[in-house]
Amino acid sequence: MISFSLNGKPQTVDVPGDTPVLWVLRDTLGLSGTKFGCGISVCGACTVHVDGEQRRACVTPVSSIAGRELTTIEAIGDDRIGRAVEESWVRHDVVQCGYCQSGQIMAAVALLKVSKQPTDADIHRAMSANLCRCGTYVRIHAAVKDAAKAIA
Repeated sequence: MISFSLNGKPQTVDVPGDTPVLWVLRDTLGLSGTKFGCGISVCGACTVHVDGEQRRACVTPVSSIAGRELTTIEAIGDDRIGRAVEESWVRHDVVQCGYCQSGQIMAAVALLKVSKQPTDADIHRAMSANLCRCGTYVRIHAAVKDAAKAIA
């Protein structure tokens, strides 16, 4: 049994410790917001936060989050920064197919939690590890800047 906090609530799962967090979320807990993209930590679709820091759920063993706080896209709008990012995503019509967007939003929130006024270079660096096959990078960048203004 592995216990951790999931989106602010205690959670215990009975799975092998080497099971990736992604599959625990999707298959065991029924949370489908975190996406499977590549399975090798390259695309960022599976980005979650562990104790506030970005992690790729596809390669993070569930045993490594025991006793820690796991936040998924389902709860990212529960705080001021997450809400600001979600609202800016809508204002800038970022989503095209939408598949990568949970990971994109998780990356944007992680950036804005450590840098309330990121530069263009900061945004590019923070967001470049998340791939968007539809190519909405210009809108993603604009939405991150807009969210930063909203939380300033």
